[in-house]
Amino acid sequence: MDIKKRIIKLREQINELRHRYHVLNDPEVTDAMYDPLVRELKQLEHEHPEYVTPDSPTQRVAGTVLEKFEKITHRVMQWSFNDAFTEDDVQNWQIRIEKMLTKELGVPSVDISYVCELKIDGLHMVLTYEQGVLVTAATRGNGVVGEDVTQNIKTIHTVPLRLNSPVDMVVEGEVWMNTNQFEKLNREREKNNELLFANPRNATAGTIRQLDPRVVEQRKLSFTAYDISQGDAPTTQGEELVELKRLGFTTDAHWKKVQTHEEIIAFWKYWQGKKKEVPYWIDGVVVKVNEKKYQEALGYTGKAPRWAVAVKFPAEQGTTVIKDIYVQVGRTGALTPVALMEPVQLAGTTVTHATLHNFDEIERLGVKVGDTVVVEKAGDIIPKVIRVLDKLRTGDETRVAVPTHCPICASPVERREVIDKKQGASAGLFCTNRRCFAQEKERIIHFASKHAFDIEGLGDKIVEKLMDEKLIAEAADIFTLEKDELARLEKFGEKSAANLIQAIEKSKHVPFDRFIIGLGIRHVGEETAIRLAEKFSSLETLMHASKDDLEQVEDVGPRVAESIIEFFGDTKEIKHVEELLKRGVTIIYPKHTNAKTGVLVGKTLVLTGTLPTLTRDEATDMIRKAGGHVAGSVSKKTDYVIAGEGAGSKLEKAQSLGVTILDEDQFQKLIHSPS
Repeated sequence: MDIKKRIIKLREQINELRHRYHVLNDPEVTDAMYDPLVRELKQLEHEHPEYVTPDSPTQRVAGTVLEKFEKITHRVMQWSFNDAFTEDDVQNWQIRIEKMLTKELGVPSVDISYVCELKIDGLHMVLTYEQGVLVTAATRGNGVVGEDVTQNIKTIHTVPLRLNSPVDMVVEGEVWMNTNQFEKLNREREKNNELLFANPRNATAGTIRQLDPRVVEQRKLSFTAYDISQGDAPTTQGEELVELKRLGFTTDAHWKKVQTHEEIIAFWKYWQGKKKEVPYWIDGVVVKVNEKKYQEALGYTGKAPRWAVAVKFPAEQGTTVIKDIYVQVGRTGALTPVALMEPVQLAGTTVTHATLHNFDEIERLGVKVGDTVVVEKAGDIIPKVIRVLDKLRTGDETRVAVPTHCPICASPVERREVIDKKQGASAGLFCTNRRCFAQEKERIIHFASKHAFDIEGLGDKIVEKLMDEKLIAEAADIFTLEKDELARLEKFGEKSAANLIQAIEKSKHVPFDRFIIGLGIRHVGEETAIRLAEKFSSLETLMHASKDDLEQVEDVGPRVAESIIEFFGDTKEIKHVEELLKRGVTIIYPKHTNAKTGVLVGKTLVLTGTLPTLTRDEATDMIRKAGGHVAGSVSKKTDYVIAGEGAGSKLEKAQSLGVTILDEDQFQKLIHSPS
């Protein structure tokens, strides 16, 4: 017998049976067929280890217990979908993207269609294949860097270790736990006096975080693929799902191609009533533009693709009793009443707190302490009180007094107009003391956060501790901290003190956009901060910008411009900025804002495909520093397209328009050429 040939044949047969059983749900495939073949293969590989390969079925549960998960940089940026909750939200999204396409293409996109897929409530996973063999599996992480969980993902039988074609590609999808398996797992945990998982999503995430792959294998997770984010993909989303299935993946069996808003809503409403009929939890449907050429034209915002939207099911509701109402004070000074409630289960989680937004909302609802109320999780995320069941009142309920003074610093409060993207215009109460402990704490937490100064180790509890100990009172004080005074604090040792001081020193050199974010200017978020940093040559220029100057910046309207002017017109804020600079903070400005001689000043560039040595972020940063603008889609206004491996429709469009196409070497030469 030729041992090598026998091993190859066994693997092929085992993989076929695995696919039929786990992916196709073939009832004729049984353990009695599968198990003897696996045993024989294991024995042969044990006797002939030179023939063991990473994609062998015996290697699904292999390797030692890990000490930790290593970080892994994604080849393709990982995005999240924007949410929609109503029919109007969906229609507005559809109108918006069709207008964008008409503007971009110059003619109406008459052939546009959409694909609706079920939104599985699981854990996003990124699988990378080389020559058809699985090489890495990673969590989404922050979109750029995730955790390498390859060893655990190999235990999932609906993840093919070898594809049906020897292709290089990155596949995205959802890891999930069957509802029956979730209930079984919780029964076992209950017997062992262990904490129960709140829902299958949490159970899935907890399972993938296990350092022992044998534990993962026992919990029988599944994987559903929905995107080829790098590699040869068909020209439509529908065809892509068919191709994924051909390659050996499980895909959504219920997806549907539609043309109209009415068809999208019909699909959404149908699955609202049928969501219990699938073996996994779903919390909505994902709607994607079907044609890849239109996806390319629409591109991405800072956080999400414009060409897709997650349409969430109506929030799950429950009833409970309000035990108390207390007030939180945010970094803007807003007083937010919060209901403390008897525990209630919503969307698989235990809820004990819910927002009441403001005191006008309490008045509108007629909420009293002791009331029985209806609570819902808006988008299954933020619990809120939506109705009082006043017929259940006993007479012992008490009204909530509207505060006249801040509950933290006792300063007077004032009413101001509040604009919320979802709630609309309303009036809120605000503490008038800019140095209120609660406000300053939230401002410092915001200042140290990842998208601002990114001070690792300076989280909420540490900030509060430092303020309680009178070591800091505002963000600028962070840069006066010393290792010895930190080391003396309870639960703070020499090492943790040294680490924090090192992180603080590192944060002193901060890009201009993150400096702006750290200031906490009202209405100025991450995207707006980037636009401001690109537009203005220095902090001084931004501080003295007029309303007209500010409104020339993309994303800056009258309200945002007024907020920026008000901020820099406040002498206390100016003093704080000056203190930051005195204490060693150095702003790193985009090079092109300091000079008009950058080689790419006035040029628009588009990136497509994977470059050999540069990440998308690195290339984008180089373009910006050289004075160029990075666009998400190719048009007649595009000056250069930088194309890497796997470049698709953007490259084709550039060729059709006669746009100059550069590879990475040509791009590097252009960037480093004399201006």
